[in-house]
Order: sequence, then C-alpha cells, then structure tokens
Amino acid sequence: MYDLSKGADWLNQFLTTYMSPWLAVVVECVIIGVVLLLAYALLALFYIYFERKVCAAFQCRLGPNRVGPFGIFQSVADMFKILIKELISLNHIDKFLFALAPYLVIIASMLAFAVLPWGNGLQIIDFNVGIFFLLAVSSIGVLGILLAGWSSNNKFTLIGALRSGAQMVSYELSMGLCVVTMVVIAGSMNVTDIVRSQEHLWFIFSGHIPAIIAFVIFMIAGTAETNRGPFDLPEAESELTAGYHTEYSGIHFGFFYLAEYLNLFIVSGVAALLFFGGWMPLHIPGFDAFNHIMDYIPSVVWFIGKAVALSFIIIWFKWTFPRLRIDQLLTLEWKYLLPINLFNLVLMVLVVTFGLYL
Repeated sequence: MYDLSKGADWLNQFLTTYMSPWLAVVVECVIIGVVLLLAYALLALFYIYFERKVCAAFQCRLGPNRVGPFGIFQSVADMFKILIKELISLNHIDKFLFALAPYLVIIASMLAFAVLPWGNGLQIIDFNVGIFFLLAVSSIGVLGILLAGWSSNNKFTLIGALRSGAQMVSYELSMGLCVVTMVVIAGSMNVTDIVRSQEHLWFIFSGHIPAIIAFVIFMIAGTAETNRGPFDLPEAESELTAGYHTEYSGIHFGFFYLAEYLNLFIVSGVAALLFFGGWMPLHIPGFDAFNHIMDYIPSVVWFIGKAVALSFIIIWFKWTFPRLRIDQLLTLEWKYLLPINLFNLVLMVLVVTFGLYL
C-alpha cells in the first residue's frame, strides 16, 4: 500500500530548497493547521447531515430534502445561520472563563485529530506514547464543559455541567481500560505500531473473547463520553433545557455543537484503530489474491470508512434506547462495566502470556 509520508517528505524538501529550515517548518505547520481546520469543518457538516438522514430513516421520514440535491446543502445553510447569529453578552458572569470554555472543547478535539492515523504515513504526530497522548488530550474537553456551566451563573447550566463531568470522568475509566487491554495484545503504545501489528488479522478477530468484550464496552463508554443518547443527560431538554451550554449563543454555541460531532468521529476513529486495524486493509490469512485486491483500496478510504460505519452504530444507539437516569448511568459504569473491564484486562494478559491469540 502506498506510503503517504512520501508526499510530506517531498513537500519538506521543496520548501527547504527555497527557504531557511525554520521558515519551512513554520510554513509546514500553517499548512497542517489549515488542513486540520478544513477537515474539522467538512466532517462536522457531513456528520450533521448523516445523523439527520439516519434518524429520519429510523423514524420513517425523509430528513433534509430541500436545500440542494437530497438536502446535502442543509448543513451548509445551518452553518451560515449560526455564524451570523448575535453573541449575547450576559451580566454577572465570569466573562473570561465563559469565553474560554468553548475553545477548550475545540482544542481537545483538534489535538486528538493530530494523533489519529488517517492513512499509511498520513499522521501528524507519531511518537512512542501516541495512544496515551490521545487519551490525555481528549480529557481536556471536560474542563471546557465544567467551566461553561460554572461561569454561566445559571443553576441549570451548573447542574448540566456537573452531570456531564461526573459522566465523562466515570466513563473515561472504562475507555482507558479498554485501550490498555488492546495495548497488551499490540505490545506498544505507538499508534503506527498498533496499526501495523494488525497487518495479517484485525484485533477484533485475533484477540478472541477479550477483544470482543473490550470493543462492546468501548462503544458503550464512547457513547457516554460524547454525551450522546441514551447517555445525553447533560443536554436533557425535559430537565435542563440545553444543559451546560444554555447561556451560549451564536458561534460559541456552535463550537459545543461541532465538538460533539467531531468527538463522535474521534471515538469511532480510535475504535477503528484499536479493533479494526485503523487504515490497514482487511486481510484474511491464506487468501493472498483477496488480500492483494484489498491493498488497492487507498488507506484513507479504509480508515474513514471504518470510522463512519462505527459512528452509525453510535447514532443507532441514540434512536433506539430510552434516556437513562443519572443513577442508572453511573450504576452501569461503576457496578458493571468497570468490574467487567478489570476482569477482561486480566483475561487478555493471560491470552497473550500463553500465546492463545491468532
């Protein structure tokens, strides 16, 4: 499969030919930043349209169908609408923290984007603790949510923020243990090494029962981590209006809205990385002709396709299960998922120790 890092090497050589090394690095960073922001915006527009269509299909409706062919420009129209909405200034709030909160949520998503392996060689940051870095930066988002609720000087937003904080901190434990379980079988925390170790068979197949258990728990915890139904208590309209971002308007509200959809992609991308080989094609041992054909599909298509497919499952959750109460939500994590996760981690260690994986 073609290594996309060759393109980055060519760009670096081209820039260093015509400018000093430090200026070339600055230009490269600017290009990467612009590409990331563009990918961020395009993915957000796609996911808004995608969820509306999936939701409509579940409810036997059409979904967006008027603005553009099949309603594909409805998300673009919504984007322009939210961009021109007024930013309302509130009295008796902490204005600095109130303005900072949505940017913290966006920064957390952007940093996580930088570690995802979009394709073979198409990765911005690649170092030996990449998966640990991904978990660490994804935790920054909860700070933005807590600050948004506290700085708004509104009891309902504060309740929504505290609920969200308790929920995200709790389910991060399960997500972290699922990641550690798969790191055990990969033998590395380097994202590229994790992908390449699935060259012959994805972990969801080679890891046996512990990998399947870890995948199921990761999807449940990832749904709760992104505050999506049936774990969307922080935004429960019947209880808290809009939750922790009730007092936000215009583009500041849009930042929270965008971050939720992009976190959906990040969770799905990490699941694709850990269980379905990331950008690695589907290879079946012994079927060399089939494997050779799969190698022709670009690595970027493999990764994005897997992430979107897993996102569909998370969206499916939202329109299938009723919303949980806060006590049910925390009971599920602390009494069930966490003990199962700890047992599953020990089970994976035994599988790897005795060489039982494929």
